[in-house]
Amino acid sequence: MKYTTLPRTDVKVSTICLGTMTFGNQNTEAEAHDQLDYAIERGINFIDTAEMYPIGGNAQIFGSTERFIGTWIKKIGASEREKLVLATKIAGPNRGMEYIRQPLDFSKKSLHEAVDLSLKNLQTDYIDLYQMHWPERIMNMFGKRGLTDFDTQWQDNILEVLQVFDGLIKEGKIKHIGVSNENPFGVVRFLQESERHGLPRIATIQNPYSLLNRLFEVGLSELCYREGVGLLAYSPLAFGFLSGKYLNGYPENSRMKLFPNFTRYTNENCFTATRLYKELAEAHGLTLVQLAEAFVHRQSFVTSTIVGATSLAQLKENLDAFSIELSDDVLAGIQKIQELHPNPAP
Repeated sequence: MKYTTLPRTDVKVSTICLGTMTFGNQNTEAEAHDQLDYAIERGINFIDTAEMYPIGGNAQIFGSTERFIGTWIKKIGASEREKLVLATKIAGPNRGMEYIRQPLDFSKKSLHEAVDLSLKNLQTDYIDLYQMHWPERIMNMFGKRGLTDFDTQWQDNILEVLQVFDGLIKEGKIKHIGVSNENPFGVVRFLQESERHGLPRIATIQNPYSLLNRLFEVGLSELCYREGVGLLAYSPLAFGFLSGKYLNGYPENSRMKLFPNFTRYTNENCFTATRLYKELAEAHGLTLVQLAEAFVHRQSFVTSTIVGATSLAQLKENLDAFSIELSDDVLAGIQKIQELHPNPAP
């Protein structure tokens, strides 16, 4: 396992992060604990979750992912907890999840309620990295390629949000902060207010990045490189699409079958590009998973890649893929496909 640090901090993290969004819906508590145990055995010390997980959630299973992690943390004990970097997120508005709290915003009241509930669920005294799952303002994310109608109702409250985080850090409840599903405007505003007022600085941005979605390279990659904000790349397998298992239909109990409302990866260009990437991988003696994971892992702007699975076998395959080094011929082939079918899954 390779390690790095969250930018501008002394927090050491594995370059692979265990994603947990299936815990509590697709995975039982025992299966969740098995995955966590296996990840630690493989050298992973970085675990990512969110208050809204598991995916496909509802009021009945809301928070079960954090609770499953919490019972595991209780089992391993405080000394082992100290070795982990635990990240979670507060849900923002505009996503139809009003059962989480009312209102869904980043007000002082909401931030304190969310942090306290996550601490309780996770059975820990502090959160190493606390992230805003998506912005309060409406923007192009989750399948939207561009933005033409700007959110005229949003009032810029980033200074106030950072002041709340400053208080939570001083209380010892969180250590560092990050954004997720953000664009260059949001990143710049957080950095501006931090610098102007001596407030906590965002260390990370958690955005999608895969062979089917390289939009991070446009604008955000240089901004984050120059300003020292690390990408936590999520969905490197594009919701499992880059395993190739959806090329001939949707298997039973697969994510696409269980959650048909997740349409980000189901357009025809995604199928076409995925077939081409699979052919490229096989022509060079690789699996599609190896091609996809190794491509994300090699990018200099990626601090850690978030991987998730519903079985130990899938998790092992994902982790093993990170040891692959892609040749110049493979990289040239990837770029050729990208030029033919750029970013089909924004």
